[in-house]
Amino acid sequence: MRDGVRVIEDELLSDNWGTLRRYVIEVRRRSGEWQRQLREVYDRGHAAVILLADPTRGRVVLVRQFRLPVHLGGDDPHLIEACAGLLEGDAPETCARKEAEEETGIRPTSLRHLFDAYMSPGSVTEKQAFYLGTYDAESRVSSGGGLADEGEDIEVLEMPFGTALAMIRSGEIIDAKTIMVLQHVALNGLMPEAGDQSANGS
Repeated sequence: MRDGVRVIEDELLSDNWGTLRRYVIEVRRRSGEWQRQLREVYDRGHAAVILLADPTRGRVVLVRQFRLPVHLGGDDPHLIEACAGLLEGDAPETCARKEAEEETGIRPTSLRHLFDAYMSPGSVTEKQAFYLGTYDAESRVSSGGGLADEGEDIEVLEMPFGTALAMIRSGEIIDAKTIMVLQHVALNGLMPEAGDQSANGS
């Protein structure tokens, strides 16, 4: 038992890209009573997210890539996103740098940890570490595009920060991690040079 939880049963349902397990648990309610619950939990590891930003020019780099679950949900599956990837044994900062370079061809000049967040805590174990990475005209080391042998075909998009914020309002950006990191940067004034752009989306 830990923190008022007892695991009664633990059954592996699937072990492919990630693991899907079925749990029977008992949870202690605020009244002190124990309640039995059935849950399924998907574990594919933790991840890192990086928003690449050029504060001097007020611009950010995002990517566009195909996402099957979005297609199955009935939306345009070519999502506009901040760079991200699974840790796969790396430290979050190492992963953030690696994903930025693989996906966009840009090597960040600096990295700043912003926050950590569970993305779907009702059923998925994944926790993402969010970073702001700066770049300039000298930061490009390749054309990016991701790893073809992993099925990646990534389009690199550079735009004014205000345009990215406007794309949240218009519904062009519907990816949760990207909305979170863009709004965090805006709310905390981490792109002050782009203040006027955020108002009109130019």
